[in-house]
Amino acid sequence: MLLIALGGTATKVILLILSLSILVVLHELGHFIPAKLFGTRVHKFYLFFDFLFPFPNIGNFSLFKKKIGDTEYGIGWFPFGGYVQIAGMADETQDANELKNTPPQPWEFRSKPAWQRLIVMVGGVTMNMLLAMVIFAGLLWKYGEEFLPMKNMTNGIMVVDSLGYEMGLQNGDKIIAIDHKPTGNFEEFQKDLVLNEAKSITIDRNGQQQEVPLKEGMLSKIMKQKKATFIIPRVPSVVAQVQDGSGAAKAGLKIGDKIVAINDVTTPFYDEVKSEITANKGKNIKMTVERKGSTVELNGEVSKEGMFGFGTQSYAELLKTERVNYNLLAAIPAGTERAFATLGNYFKSMKMLFTSKEVKVKDSLGGFVSMGKMFPDTFNWEHFWLLTATISVILAFMNILPIPMLDGGYVVFLLYEMVRGKPLPDKVQQYAQSVGMFIILGLLLFANGMDFIRAFF
Repeated sequence: MLLIALGGTATKVILLILSLSILVVLHELGHFIPAKLFGTRVHKFYLFFDFLFPFPNIGNFSLFKKKIGDTEYGIGWFPFGGYVQIAGMADETQDANELKNTPPQPWEFRSKPAWQRLIVMVGGVTMNMLLAMVIFAGLLWKYGEEFLPMKNMTNGIMVVDSLGYEMGLQNGDKIIAIDHKPTGNFEEFQKDLVLNEAKSITIDRNGQQQEVPLKEGMLSKIMKQKKATFIIPRVPSVVAQVQDGSGAAKAGLKIGDKIVAINDVTTPFYDEVKSEITANKGKNIKMTVERKGSTVELNGEVSKEGMFGFGTQSYAELLKTERVNYNLLAAIPAGTERAFATLGNYFKSMKMLFTSKEVKVKDSLGGFVSMGKMFPDTFNWEHFWLLTATISVILAFMNILPIPMLDGGYVVFLLYEMVRGKPLPDKVQQYAQSVGMFIILGLLLFANGMDFIRAFF
């Protein structure tokens, strides 16, 4: 078990580093390309920092570097991000005072018209959004889109987490609406609850429609839960695998069997099968199954831990899902729409940090550990590219925030210059940059610190 866990963690780390490396290189390429097109020299193009960020004069060495033309390309030792060092631009690598004491050169960033500098600065976030569009379009083109409409969950739900019971849901409930608006797909249900700050869920329970109000603090608990979801579609127990040497194997349970009763108690659904098996820990049970149109009686022993040793088919195999396939021409606009929908959802989630009473900053922000946990512990490339596209959108959003030292901060300075016809005073810019750096470092320390606290406390 230890080797498996370590292997899974190592895979997550590898996929996280690979994803961030792709995103960093392409983001910086978004600055690099327009800078070069406008005749601006770029001294360095680095994946990771070749210094201890944000201190440009500490720990100056790289793992690899090669100079081509005016630009040194390299990989730094500090795996925190990356950068392009553009000639004549005050940033984390070049002090404004040093530039002030040297005359501007025609090939420097500061000598270029404001509109050109603006294009250079928005190039990174533009590249992030373009990348997300391309990835989403590629995924839709290759894999299509499969989803389960709530209306097709004819057997209702199965509650798989205590949170679901705390909300007031029960096995067999059919979910009809969220805040009186009809529900869409099962896969979107939990996200819709949180992003819309839902107040109630309308359900059909035993043929009777009723309202389930969400108590204060419930949305916060949904966001904090570790499981992917607290409900799943309710389905029959159709056997998909049988563990060697288990009670199920010894009883003669076979793949394809449908379990319909245990000890003469009718169990049409998996949750009822699970409940009866758990109730008979360490005991012999009589299991009734349907096999190729016939009814078969089996006898077996449940382990002391309440396990019988079989797995069942997923809801996607037993319920009527809907699928949309895309050709390349259809995938491009669909991928674009998905990228901007992801951006809109992330904006909503960030807005909730400031407007919602239930969503707490300390529970919502996370650092590299939280990001790494999102990645699969196997090399699942569909999942990898989906996460990479999502993170690319998040990086675009975060970088365009109007905080000095981020791309958005430079954009604000340039827009001011374009409107007023003159730049902000140097002292104001330097003060703003210092404040911006303090904010960024504070957020990074807080987010990664919360990861540490959650891990150990």
